[in-house]
Amino acid sequence: MQTELIREARRQAEICNACRYCEGYCSVFPSLHAERAFSDGDITQLANLCHNCRGCYYACQYTAPHEFDLNLPKALAEVRRDNWESFAWPQPLARRFHTHGGAIALALVIGFALLLGAIRAIGSSGDEGFYAVLSHNAMVVIFAPAFLLPLFSIAISLRHYWAKVDGEPIQMSDLMAAFKHAGKMQDLAAGHGEGCNFEDEDRFSQGRRQIHHAIMYGFLLCFASTSVATVMHYVFGMHAPYGFWSLPKVFGISGGILLTVGCGAMALLKLKSDRELGDPSAWGADIGFILLLGFVGLSGLVLYALSSTALMPALLAIHLGSVLTFFLLMPYTKMAHGFYRLAALVRDAQRKRDVFLVR
Repeated sequence: MQTELIREARRQAEICNACRYCEGYCSVFPSLHAERAFSDGDITQLANLCHNCRGCYYACQYTAPHEFDLNLPKALAEVRRDNWESFAWPQPLARRFHTHGGAIALALVIGFALLLGAIRAIGSSGDEGFYAVLSHNAMVVIFAPAFLLPLFSIAISLRHYWAKVDGEPIQMSDLMAAFKHAGKMQDLAAGHGEGCNFEDEDRFSQGRRQIHHAIMYGFLLCFASTSVATVMHYVFGMHAPYGFWSLPKVFGISGGILLTVGCGAMALLKLKSDRELGDPSAWGADIGFILLLGFVGLSGLVLYALSSTALMPALLAIHLGSVLTFFLLMPYTKMAHGFYRLAALVRDAQRKRDVFLVR
């Protein structure tokens, strides 16, 4: 399957390279136009640079019913998904979750069951707040492996990707350029800064870019909340529960709101969009992942709002179950795209640096 998908993407890339009408649309086209021939690694790199904004499709004169039948966003989306499956470790899990939204729902149910069982079996150490239901040490025992093992899996996947695209030793300037590009979601603004065409054919919109910002920064704020709380607990001996204006609460609540709103808006956006301009086989899994991530944010907000009620133990199990599911599935769902896109942007920064040095 991989050879067939890359062959089709290569055919379309060669036509685009001859036409060059879309030059400057996003990061894909400067990289594409820098080559005369495309290896498998080149196609892999182009696929992971693509943000599926679809501007090139609506600008193209060679889409169906033209005999060239170009649909570059779809061709690159299919290669991209196949990359994530092929490079993932262990691979069978990726092939299951990237195309089966129902598997994500099943994993969520299992996550809830595991947390409920843990709460009943391990119990509390007599602390306050959430730790009155599940002790701090128990949470560490459960969540530390669930966080570190997926990161190990992603590291193996990215190593395979880096070898495939002939990546060079990474310099700090490469990382800085990639983080700056990703932080601004620059490619979702398209070449002229008008936005992309994801949700409404040839109408430009900044909606998808803004929604991506909400999700990304919401997730980072939630992660910052947990990280700050960990430092406060272990370094400064300041134990939970924390007040409303403490950093963990401010980061967590604001991040949860951004995450919930962003994921809800993204799900609506995907429902409005044309599935045939992406990878149709992965559509259900993409929606499943978006809803899972949004549920993590929403369940955290509900848990905080009702933390002083009798519902708190059940809500804690539901929230922690969704978090556990999210981390365990991180290498095998759409979450992987963030890591691959950042790696692709780092490789693109190296390409630009090499071109500058040659000149």
